[in-house]
Amino acid sequence: MNAAHAGSFLTAALLALTIPRPIAASKAAEPVTVAVTSGDVTLHALLWRPDGAGPFPAVLVNHGSGRTREELQRLGPYDRQAVTFAPVFARHGYILLFLFREGVGLSSDSGRSAIDLMTDEAAAHGQAARNALQMRLLEGREMTDALAGLTFLRGVADVDPRRIAVVGHSFGGSLTVLMTEREPALRAAVIFSAAGYSWDRSPELRERLMAAVGRTSVPLFFLHAENDFSTNSGRALAAELTRLGKPNRLKIYPPVGKTAEEGHDFPLNSIPAWESDVFEFLDEFVRR
Repeated sequence: MNAAHAGSFLTAALLALTIPRPIAASKAAEPVTVAVTSGDVTLHALLWRPDGAGPFPAVLVNHGSGRTREELQRLGPYDRQAVTFAPVFARHGYILLFLFREGVGLSSDSGRSAIDLMTDEAAAHGQAARNALQMRLLEGREMTDALAGLTFLRGVADVDPRRIAVVGHSFGGSLTVLMTEREPALRAAVIFSAAGYSWDRSPELRERLMAAVGRTSVPLFFLHAENDFSTNSGRALAAELTRLGKPNRLKIYPPVGKTAEEGHDFPLNSIPAWESDVFEFLDEFVRR
């Protein structure tokens, strides 16, 4: 090999070492859209799978009540919550189903969202009427949708149906507590900002959730940011579980952002704060 060829060979070798090679995309970052039948309604959901071979533990997400028209204009599509939140669970080895209940996100064509229905009821008939409608939704339509999502998830290929947890946020946190009362086979539930907005405004909701934790056998983990609308729900429900000798955890994190709204949304805007705590809990009760 002459000097010119040697120089060319060395240059090519150095380039091969310094130019980044393409990295194969992770399945954990790529959801698929699926249809879930709830009664006579077709809902849509995003399904994430972790890398590797199953069977895997699995998580159903119960999102909040949705966003009002003003909130959608200010904060953007509700679907973005799933894309922010869900891949974290897939990276930790969990199949995750982010179900959009009626009127929300990918299921916005299936009816009106819970938040729109409750907002209109409050405007027309006051807070007490809103509270009553919220309870009818939680025990009725929204529960039916969530249970349909759970049934779907149990039938997904590579899901271990004996190792399923539910994660809820806000209104979806209340829904999750009620689900654990009905579904004792669930291995655990993680509840972010549970009833943070409604707990102090609705005696009916407080009474119903306290009754539900009295009957559940599922380990529950309540998480709030200190500047949530209220942390009283997590504190009261965890205290009742502790009094009854039932497995539970409670963690109140430092304030997130400058407003109660930002604090309420901390599962979406502060993932590094709660990630290790949540997966320590899930791994203890779901993977064992």
